[in-house]
Amino acid sequence: MGTAYFILTRPQLSTAAFIQGLNNVEKLISKNRKAWHDYHIEETYESGIVLSGTEVKSVRNARVNLKDSYAKVEGGELFLYNMHISPYEPGNRFNHDPVRARKLLMHKVEIRRLVGKTQEKGYALIPLKVYLKQGLVKIELGLARGKKLYDKRRDIAERDSKREIERQFKEKQQI
Repeated sequence: MGTAYFILTRPQLSTAAFIQGLNNVEKLISKNRKAWHDYHIEETYESGIVLSGTEVKSVRNARVNLKDSYAKVEGGELFLYNMHISPYEPGNRFNHDPVRARKLLMHKVEIRRLVGKTQEKGYALIPLKVYLKQGLVKIELGLARGKKLYDKRRDIAERDSKREIERQFKEKQQI
């Protein structure tokens, strides 16, 4: 008679639970930190983006720059302008134009809602971040209103005061 060996392992996930867990996985590719400094972000929207093969490979390598990019509704479709995706080096002749206009994918109802909101004076659609969700490239757009110079100064002053208070609090904790 042989001896029985029992190996203790953690319980395995079912396929459905594993796939459901993948739904929540997001990998941040690029973030537009300047947008939070220059604009008041009032609402955010998630949209897909139409990319060519080499563009997807460049995005996965985090070769994306969102600086000075914006979205605009034209003919009932949403387009993203000035987003720079660096050419994929091994892609040779199949590479793309780095700053071409790219179509964003949203439901028509959401696009119609955005048309009304962006036509108001002072509002713009600004990309806030690019990320991978379930292997697909997604863009988070923000409905933004531009900040005035005194708003930026006030934000900087608030940030400095919070930093000073935290520093003093840490000094008291160490004593």
